[in-house]
Amino acid sequence: MTDLSRPPDYPQSHDLLAGRNVLVTAAAGSGIGYAAARRCLEEGARVLISDIHAKRLAESVDRLEETTGARPVSTLCNVTVQADVNALFATARNSFESIDAVINNAGLGGTANLMEMTDEQWAAVLDVTLNGTFRMTRAAMRAMRESGGVIVNNASVLGWRAQKGQAHYAAAKAGVMALTRCAALEGAEFGIRVNAVAPSLAMHPFLSRAIPLEQLQELETREAYGRSAEVWEVANVMVFLASDYSSYMTGETVSVSSQRA
Repeated sequence: MTDLSRPPDYPQSHDLLAGRNVLVTAAAGSGIGYAAARRCLEEGARVLISDIHAKRLAESVDRLEETTGARPVSTLCNVTVQADVNALFATARNSFESIDAVINNAGLGGTANLMEMTDEQWAAVLDVTLNGTFRMTRAAMRAMRESGGVIVNNASVLGWRAQKGQAHYAAAKAGVMALTRCAALEGAEFGIRVNAVAPSLAMHPFLSRAIPLEQLQELETREAYGRSAEVWEVANVMVFLASDYSSYMTGETVSVSSQRA
């Protein structure tokens, strides 16, 4: 019997993205964005990664090359700044013949009860998580207007579910889901598919900066498997949505979760 309380073996690659050009935001460090960039490289894609942290970005490029044998293109980008988004897509155009897929992973979390939450806390989370996804989606659709392509947004189960202290993050992620649905309808006539993933809990070192460790451990107990997802388990679904295996899917948000309720 398979022990679901333990992560499965790391998956083999099947060239699902062979010959594709993929852009991934917030890919530095050890979170979902880095895992998505690695899986895309392993599946045969040429990859451009961006992040707001220069040192971590450079380290991630070196680590990805060491791990996969392919060196991604990289550039700094703050998705809350339109000029940065414009420069990111200019880099993509200069690096690749076309942009086939964009994975919008940039987001900002935090914990604050609504009655104590400041306007600044609310605005910061909304600007990165929702407005940043809007800016990136708009730029991606413009870039893909003539040739088509795929956009994969990172949402969250909190777009559907309630959790204390997460009003700003939940509102932003629900907005990402709505943005995904509307963008999908507008993109269909141009051959652009837009979908999202909604992870429940994928543990990585930077998550504890937004949510106390004790709360993360308690959230793990709510998962049906008694563990959080590995970041690459979420990235696998992103790769699926970026590939031809999801060719009839658009406007969908796919839950990557073992949560009971």
